[in-house]
Amino acid sequence: QVQLVESGGDLVQAGGSLRLSCAASGIVFSISAMAWYRQAPGKQRELVATITMTGSTNYADSVKGRFTISRDNAKNTVYLQMNSLKSEDTGVYYCYKVPLSAAGFGSWGQGTQVTVSS
Repeated sequence: QVQLVESGGDLVQAGGSLRLSCAASGIVFSISAMAWYRQAPGKQRELVATITMTGSTNYADSVKGRFTISRDNAKNTVYLQMNSLKSEDTGVYYCYKVPLSAAGFGSWGQGTQVTVSS
């Protein structure tokens, strides 16, 4: 059974930093591509960053240069370091396991709340 547990969300002032963590179990983490999504109130869920099993990364334009996704395969954990936070970064952040194939299914964590006050 796949389980993704996010942590690290908090209330922070604009310009501050947070690091989110997502601990995975029930999967072969080392061969899994992972991603972070976020959903602001009243908006659709959007992709924030992805990381492949080899460590290649990709970011939404809105977070490039401010956020860094990384992974620790020994700990089955993916991270999202968020710097220079803005009020528009406020939302629920979700960890996502990318399907291994086009026919497979992804898995979501329960989310962690990030609130940036201006």
